[in-house]
Amino acid sequence: MSASSVAQINLDAVSFTPAIKPPASDKTLFLAGAGDRCLEINGKLIKFTSIGVYVEEDALPLLAVKWKGKNSEELMDSVEFFREIVTGPFVKFIKVTMILPLTGQQYSEKVSENCVAIWKSLGIYSDAEAKAIDKFLQVFKDKNFPPGSSILFTQLPNGSIAISFSKDGSMVEVENVVIENKLLSEAILESIIGQHGVSPQTRKSVAARLSKLF
Repeated sequence: MSASSVAQINLDAVSFTPAIKPPASDKTLFLAGAGDRCLEINGKLIKFTSIGVYVEEDALPLLAVKWKGKNSEELMDSVEFFREIVTGPFVKFIKVTMILPLTGQQYSEKVSENCVAIWKSLGIYSDAEAKAIDKFLQVFKDKNFPPGSSILFTQLPNGSIAISFSKDGSMVEVENVVIENKLLSEAILESIIGQHGVSPQTRKSVAARLSKLF
């Protein structure tokens, strides 16, 4: 199985295409995995967003050196495996599509909270990260995201993250803003697929698909 043969993922409300060319990069990335972000409210599991994670094909030989031959359960249980995806020197792209409406403030405050928790657990929270979080919050301050709209993150190997918005979930060509902070770029992805990430379903999907590709 090669990256060019990966299948589309269809969730209840959203479909993620097998390949994508993200804003701020000239590379075509393949769909590494996708899943919903759910919260339990009054005993019911409510889906808020659907998340697709894409990586460039150059990631496969880099990751396969250590992880080839591991099954999806072994990868799923490995903190180190997901850290290597998050910190790897290749382009990653995250598409977050709304199932329920969210304000930019609601979304950005929750993501910021998760990022700060990751940094504090790693002992790496500094003034530079605090400033990056301030900038991140400002980007989202006046935004509203109705169902079907998307937030697009392109995580670049130089350590910056490009942020874009799509009203109907389609791909846009130009990023809205770029924040140059490597730890923020990494933490946004880790907050989704990391050990305590908000979407275990996406983490499981990435482990299953990459184990086959290796």
